[in-house]
Amino acid sequence: MARVTNSPASRKRRKKVLKYAKGYFGNKSKLFRYAKEAVQHAWQYAYRDRRKKKGEWRGLWIVRVNAACRNAGISYNRFIEGLKAAGIGLDRKMLAEIAVRDEAAFVSLVEQARAALKTKADAPKA
Repeated sequence: MARVTNSPASRKRRKKVLKYAKGYFGNKSKLFRYAKEAVQHAWQYAYRDRRKKKGEWRGLWIVRVNAACRNAGISYNRFIEGLKAAGIGLDRKMLAEIAVRDEAAFVSLVEQARAALKTKADAPKA
C-alpha cells in the first residue's frame, strides 16, 4: 500500500503561515519554524491590544473632559458627581465629544452639575 504523507494539507498550512509572516525580518519571514512562532506572538499581542485599546480611549476621553472642566472652573470628579446627582447619563465618550465640539453645551452641563451638587449639599443628612 502507498505511503500517505498528507503533503498537500501540510504545504497549504505552511504557506498560509508564511503569508501571514510576510514583511517580518530575517528568518521569521522565510522559515516555517520561526514564522509560526512570530505569527503566534503577533496574534497574542493583537488580541491583548484590542482589549487594551478600549481602556486607552477611555483615558483619552477622561483627559479631554477634565481639561474642559478645568476651563469651566470645576474639577473632573465634582463634575461627574454632579452629573450623577442630576440624573444625566452621558458616558465619557459623549462628554468628550461635547467638550471638544460644543463648548456652550458643555458649560450648560457644568451648570446643571453644579446645581445638582448644591441641592445635594443642602439636602438634610439621613
